[in-house]
Amino acid sequence: MRQRVVRVALTAALVAVVLLAVPLALAIRSSLYADQRDTLERAALSGAVRVSPDYVTGDPVELPAPPPGGRLGLYDTGLRLRAGTGPRAGDTSVRRALGAEVVRRRSGADLVVAVPVSHAEHVIGVVRASSPAAAVRDRVLIAWAVLAGVCALALTVAVLVARRQARVLAAPLEDLSRHCRAVTAGDLSARAAPSSVAEIDQVARTHNEMLHSLTELLRHERDFTANASHQLRTPLTGLQLTLEAGLAQDDARTRPALEEALETTRRLHRTVDEVLRLSRSHGLPRRPAPDTSVPRLLRETEERWHGPFARDGRRLECGTPEVPDDICVPGVSVTEILGVLLENARVHGRGTVRLTARDLGEAVAFDVTDEGAVDGEASRLFDRGRTGAGEGSGIGLALARDLAVSLGGRLSLTGRRPAAFTLLVPVSREEPGSEGDG
Repeated sequence: MRQRVVRVALTAALVAVVLLAVPLALAIRSSLYADQRDTLERAALSGAVRVSPDYVTGDPVELPAPPPGGRLGLYDTGLRLRAGTGPRAGDTSVRRALGAEVVRRRSGADLVVAVPVSHAEHVIGVVRASSPAAAVRDRVLIAWAVLAGVCALALTVAVLVARRQARVLAAPLEDLSRHCRAVTAGDLSARAAPSSVAEIDQVARTHNEMLHSLTELLRHERDFTANASHQLRTPLTGLQLTLEAGLAQDDARTRPALEEALETTRRLHRTVDEVLRLSRSHGLPRRPAPDTSVPRLLRETEERWHGPFARDGRRLECGTPEVPDDICVPGVSVTEILGVLLENARVHGRGTVRLTARDLGEAVAFDVTDEGAVDGEASRLFDRGRTGAGEGSGIGLALARDLAVSLGGRLSLTGRRPAAFTLLVPVSREEPGSEGDG
């Protein structure tokens, strides 16, 4: 920003200086040469006034002093030098002046002015004044050097002024950029300070207003999520206690149903915790610790989803080819993501559903495929509110994508016919410290 402002100002100043200096330099040159010719002409006229007609009979002539560094001489009609200094024989300038005209010209290395001397309407002689052209050229070069110095001074002042103005303009923009980076890093309390530039102040005020609105919107959403989660936890806890009390009665007829309902309430508890973890985070959520081995997670997932697929007359196949038991992932989060993908395959897919895990070294790839097809734009597949066959279910895929990002992984569509989704999760090869309920 600063360099751009300086370059623009320097370019404008340079163009202005060139447009002004070049004509001025030519005018100085023309003026100095014209001034020297005028000086020679005045000297020649002054000498012509002092010439008496009797000089042809030998009467002495007293010419004035010649111009500094120049010569002044009187020539008769025979082109002979009769008084003063100059060439012994008259040159072309003297010959032309005998025709009753004032001659101003350059002859060789000299500037020459020849003035005719008249008497009784006849030219009786010529006064010739001359000076070296080199002297005028030296004066021109000195004037041009002074002009160049003035131009250099003007450009220097322009650069200094431009740098100062660049600092004035760039400082508030740099401050605004720092605040934007702070907001990007998750600090929603950052605010841009006012400056002395009205246009930039307007941008800063708009930025602060936008940030305030965004902060309020996020606060309301987090408050709503926290309140909703709190209101869900209370009845879920009561339901869980009731189911545990029912299991304590040891009724063989209701025990399977009660155990399934109790496991469902526990999963709901974990889902609420995951949603809260996402809503309370600033920037990227804190990554949960890996606590469940991949083979165990797939076994538990198959146990949970085998029944729903069987009731629909479909098969679910799970496998972990070449995935060792020491590879661990965050069990709760990965279970939630796989649950969304399997529900999506159950509702919108067809045929057999396959869930497999692949060891990729630093990550594990979970593939969920079925025999259906995915239509529509892949870029909008994970948008919230996208519903319909093959396009997700409401916010399910969007939530699964957010959970994958919170794990440092990625969820993507990897096949359309047949439909295939792949979840990449960074892994740890340490023994799980706690299996929990993952």
